[in-house]
Amino acid sequence: MQTVSPHWAYTLQLPPDPRAPGIARGTVRSVVRAHRMDEVADTAELLASELVTNAYRHAPGPSALRIRALEPHRLRVGVWDSSPEIPPPFNGGLLTPSPSAPGTEALPECGRGLRLVQLYADDWGAYRLGGERSGHRGKLLWVECVLKGGQDGPAGQVRGAASAPGGRSRKTSTGSSNSRTKPWRS
Repeated sequence: MQTVSPHWAYTLQLPPDPRAPGIARGTVRSVVRAHRMDEVADTAELLASELVTNAYRHAPGPSALRIRALEPHRLRVGVWDSSPEIPPPFNGGLLTPSPSAPGTEALPECGRGLRLVQLYADDWGAYRLGGERSGHRGKLLWVECVLKGGQDGPAGQVRGAASAPGGRSRKTSTGSSNSRTKPWRS
């Protein structure tokens, strides 16, 4: 039994502070569990932490975290920052491990967290923001986590059931608005 409407959203403004990723993790954990989406709590917390860490490390100024339920079984976590640069995998590119020694894989110092997006997010995308109308400049990176009991798609299949490591999809929507939702709206 749900106690609130399935379409809810929370926004947290974050200063450029090294404690921001920890605050984001705690906020995501509290919100997701309060809305009884415990099944995706760990994944959402990890992905939010990685996105906020990247905002802190690579963008000047503050950032913002947005947590929202698009449907009763679909959670979206978005992070806005002031840098217009959209990193892979959000820009359509894929981060791929490169062998550092025979039989081993290693990622460069930068990009390891975004590789987690590829592995654990059910969907992801990015919007470049700008102009006076939006009130924000920079970008919004978002990830989605789907509860396995939820339905998505015409055949009632859960998204990302068997296409990538961890059973996640590799679909990206980058550089423009997603047809389902607009950033920071609805």
